[in-house]
Amino acid sequence: MSVIQVLQFAIDGTSAEQSAIAGNLANAQTPGYKAEDVSFQASLAAALEHGGTAVLSESPSTAAPATDGNNVSLVTQLVTAEATTLQYQALAKSLTAQFLLVQGAAGGRYT
Repeated sequence: MSVIQVLQFAIDGTSAEQSAIAGNLANAQTPGYKAEDVSFQASLAAALEHGGTAVLSESPSTAAPATDGNNVSLVTQLVTAEATTLQYQALAKSLTAQFLLVQGAAGGRYT
């Protein structure tokens, strides 16, 4: 995998995480709702270490449910949302830097 491919996959993964968090927060008061978790970091690390393809996976959260069967923790979701947003921003800046390097190597101007 090239650096750009790795960054693109990580951006896709954080975007999927943000979507799952938004769905979890929207259903925080829905009885019986099971929060969704998105995992891509371990798969990406394995793909980088051993070769192969990284996989994005979604699964139900294993958090303990409340009395109404809902297992969304607002605090956990909000903290995770903030961390994911910061990751996304850092990845986007890194991807932009990579494109600027490619542009410079191709004889283009840095802007």
